[in-house]
Amino acid sequence: MLTFEEKLAIIESFDQLKRKDVSLGRVNFQYEESKSDKKNVVYHLHPNGNGFVYIGKVKGYSTDQKGMVNIRDFSSDQLKDIIEKSITILNSEPNTEEIVPVEATEETWINRDKQTLTLLYEDDMWNVYAGLNLDGTFNTYGEATAYLDEEGFKQL
Repeated sequence: MLTFEEKLAIIESFDQLKRKDVSLGRVNFQYEESKSDKKNVVYHLHPNGNGFVYIGKVKGYSTDQKGMVNIRDFSSDQLKDIIEKSITILNSEPNTEEIVPVEATEETWINRDKQTLTLLYEDDMWNVYAGLNLDGTFNTYGEATAYLDEEGFKQL
């Protein structure tokens, strides 16, 4: 897990974001050029490392009702990636976010030996199945697909 200072350094590397200190040592970062009413990219980054990034309804992220993702356990690359996506969303015309009916999200993956695995979004998690057997559970779509890639599987 990245420390508060490491997360701050990554977030502050995005020149488009403006820092706003809030209560209890927490920090928000806003994208002032946002084309929607939403301006917060990073919300309530806390000295304990907890915080949220706005991602809307982009496929592959488990969000709360406000479209925020908890970044407590994000790696450096994951944090950079989600911030870039958030800025892109806020830079788009309102209501152009990628909307995905998550209850219908199911993918089949295959390896060179013709073995198949199923990636299924259920109960706010990404599960990988080998037939009826659960092979793995992941918090994000990116984590699940990285695992499948590492195991030599490609999406059909």
